[in-house]
Amino acid sequence: MLTFLPTSGAVAADIPLVPARAAEIRLHRAALRDVLNKADDRIVVIVGPCSIHDPVAALDYARGLAAAAQSFTDDLIVVLRAYLEKPRSIVGWKGLVHDPGLDGSGDLSEGLRIGRQFLIDAAATGLPLAGEFVDPLVASYLADVFSYAAIGARTVTSQPHRQLASWLPMPVGCKNTVDGDVEAAINAMQAAAQSHIFPGIGVNGIPVVHRSQGNPYAHLVLRGGSSGPNYTAHSVQAALHALGESALPERVVIDASHGNSGKDHRRQPAVVTDIGEQIASGQSGIVGVMIESFLLEGKQSAPIEYGKSITDACIGFPETVALLDVLATSVRRRRVVARRRN
Repeated sequence: MLTFLPTSGAVAADIPLVPARAAEIRLHRAALRDVLNKADDRIVVIVGPCSIHDPVAALDYARGLAAAAQSFTDDLIVVLRAYLEKPRSIVGWKGLVHDPGLDGSGDLSEGLRIGRQFLIDAAATGLPLAGEFVDPLVASYLADVFSYAAIGARTVTSQPHRQLASWLPMPVGCKNTVDGDVEAAINAMQAAAQSHIFPGIGVNGIPVVHRSQGNPYAHLVLRGGSSGPNYTAHSVQAALHALGESALPERVVIDASHGNSGKDHRRQPAVVTDIGEQIASGQSGIVGVMIESFLLEGKQSAPIEYGKSITDACIGFPETVALLDVLATSVRRRRVVARRRN
């Protein structure tokens, strides 16, 4: 049985991105590019729930994060982790877009509308938004509201995802694979930097040919893996060296969760503290950090407690603000080191 989806143009017309907000998103994207180019010595902190399952609670979180971020604007660009798709190694709930009812009904049409409305509302807080594109088709419905995109550990080897990264008008983080392989992500960055011709669906629902320009802002995200964590100074230096050997900019974003925390949210603060110490010592190759965080600490199997993740466990909001302070302090200390070296 076929179910027809609304076109991306129809969804955008019903839930529009107003011109003023679109202009703000362009500024966010430019600011993130400046950090990646090291024209801006702040770092990017991508923080929020593993995946959005309750738009009301997530918007509550976004407003609190936007207020907290005001204290750190000199040192950090705080980006809301607004992930609407959940990648799966085998099966499981695939995210708000794919199953907004959390009941297996798979109302993708409603999920796209709910997801886009959440993004529009979250963008109104003034925060840049980050998303991971699991299904490339979803990008045409939502990409205009994002300032940062991620290609995940399970899809970084996929040619369609690399083509998508070359087309997206924003920085794209390419994660190392689940086993910890960095080379696959480097290959993805090289592919994304080139122009591609590939099929897609236009805003009117008609198949089109996309001709991408190539994305020079695809970059490496270290997220650890089954081989162990890769956030330590030794691992960071090895990754930067590998990038240099591949004639790519020597810059990394480090994910404090997933393989780097051993999937234990309670270890994220220690990981962030270690990253902060590297930054404070003068490591300029670290340009960003990812943290999984929500209103409440931990996770639950079903949405019973307001503001608690139903996928990966997160740290709570108070601890999140404390870690933002740690990172901001580290950036200030790095500036002192840079002045002394100059």
